[in-house]
Amino acid sequence: MTPFFPISFHETLPLLPQTPITDLISLIKSCPSHTLLKQAHARLLTLGLHHRFPSLLSAATISYISLGLLDSALLLFSFIPHPSSFLRNSVIRACADQCRFHLSLRLYSHLLASGSPPDKFTFPFALKSCAVLSDLNHGRQLHQHAVCFGCASDRFVGAALVDMYAKCGDVEIARLVFDKIYDRDLVLWTSMISGYAHNGNSVETLEFFRAMQDANLRPNRVSLLSVLLACGRLGALRRGGCFHGFAIRTGFDLDILVVTAVIDMYAKCGNLVMAKMMFDAAVGKDVVCWSAMIASYGYHGLGRDAILIFDQMVEAGVKPNHATFTSLLSACSHSKLLDEGKRFFDLMKEKYGVEPKLNHYACIVDILGRTGKLHEAEKLIEGMPLEPDSSLWGSLLGACRIYGDLDLGERIADRIFELNPNNSGYYVLLSNIYAAKSRWSDVERIRKLMVGRRVSKVQGFSLIEFNGQVYKFGVGDMSHPQSEEIYHYLGELMAKMKEMGYVPLIDCALHDVEDETKEAALFYHSERLAIAFGLISTTPGTPIRVTKNIRICGDCHNVIKFISKIVNRMIVVRDMNRFHHFEDGLCSCGDYW
Repeated sequence: MTPFFPISFHETLPLLPQTPITDLISLIKSCPSHTLLKQAHARLLTLGLHHRFPSLLSAATISYISLGLLDSALLLFSFIPHPSSFLRNSVIRACADQCRFHLSLRLYSHLLASGSPPDKFTFPFALKSCAVLSDLNHGRQLHQHAVCFGCASDRFVGAALVDMYAKCGDVEIARLVFDKIYDRDLVLWTSMISGYAHNGNSVETLEFFRAMQDANLRPNRVSLLSVLLACGRLGALRRGGCFHGFAIRTGFDLDILVVTAVIDMYAKCGNLVMAKMMFDAAVGKDVVCWSAMIASYGYHGLGRDAILIFDQMVEAGVKPNHATFTSLLSACSHSKLLDEGKRFFDLMKEKYGVEPKLNHYACIVDILGRTGKLHEAEKLIEGMPLEPDSSLWGSLLGACRIYGDLDLGERIADRIFELNPNNSGYYVLLSNIYAAKSRWSDVERIRKLMVGRRVSKVQGFSLIEFNGQVYKFGVGDMSHPQSEEIYHYLGELMAKMKEMGYVPLIDCALHDVEDETKEAALFYHSERLAIAFGLISTTPGTPIRVTKNIRICGDCHNVIKFISKIVNRMIVVRDMNRFHHFEDGLCSCGDYW
């Protein structure tokens, strides 16, 4: 056998017919570029070797895949009469890796139709395709196949199943799959932690992270990103600070994705100063990091600062993307910067080549609504090149509530209920408009409409962290061991507020009952209970930080302004829309949120 050590590719071409088949395969696999690979492939076709030795076609297919030439690989693959399991799996994996997810699943179906059994190397990439496509039906079928072919207990297949179910929104089944796998490695734990985080199960995310550490597994970047996300959602500043410390000890603080997550965590926990310190110290800031800082200023109501960060980003040579402009326009909206918002909206496409999407139009509609230009906002929606969705109309409905425009509100609500009849928030907004006008029969009509459509109102709750533990309060919650003390202290605060001139906004109680009953109902709102608990549990001067899952009502907003003045403390409340910084009887939102 003549050894094959080519000096240059062209010098070896005449030797191909006499070269042993194993060396030809080695040659095909070692081609360093697509040009050389295509030359070798062409010579194989010219000499007819692909008919005599299908293994050469298999080798060429693998080489095309390794060079990222998927279409060429698929063309060759279609000519191979009996591809091996390795080759089939390689092509399925390549399709999944190159975001050709539908094709990956079709190839899996072809594999089954050919009579070739899938194996533990097949399922992870087919399941990945289902996960990205949120295709739960096909994912369940793959799960059944994995069980039938004895692959479901494999830890890699298990991790893919957990990831698929979690990304398709079925975190309970993901947990069942997790519990049935005993050989749990870091990938499997991380899949479950990430699944909890991205489905909003923040408490479970933190619990699983701790359990993974107890299993003597060192967290990786994905799991750390997940717990930082969970801390931000919970407003768990102390826990988030501990994970920041962990990132520093383990060297993850040099990873710009982790740094960005830390910035986002501090900002969402209400500590904007720490978020800015982390941002300023970050090395190699990318567009995601810059956008995160812009967003942080935005939902804290600091639109001017957000614009300043955007200008610095452009000066640094970082090109803004869709997410950047969403954050920037939202920041302009929260600060009622109408002219600035319009200017950046125009610059998106003209200067930066970013085509506006629905969320960008929603921001402009929100800015117009906040500044009282309701009918101009309506005209913008009706004349935009995109089909408006319910969230875009919902922005305008919120403005109708603020300005009490009942006629426009009813007209918009009709459109919204056609597009999205199952979102309780829109029914509540319309009920608020009716209640403000004392149209109690219409409030009752909306309530019956919700019942008839089986639309459930989201139950409000508030979260507060104390000594590293997150406490949850619901409306009228009596489950906390200090409930008696909490309610007594809140009663004392209410008495002092009334002496200072507080008058309850009873329209915030959406029921046609006596005023005294409405006032009592408002008294038990969850954010008041959380704040009272924070005040009796911390030392004087300590800021109180509360996270609420729905929009704060007008009466609670007034109450917290009074409380901040009485106790001489800063109270930071994050609701579903933005941050409210209460201090000395004032709020950073300017009473518009």
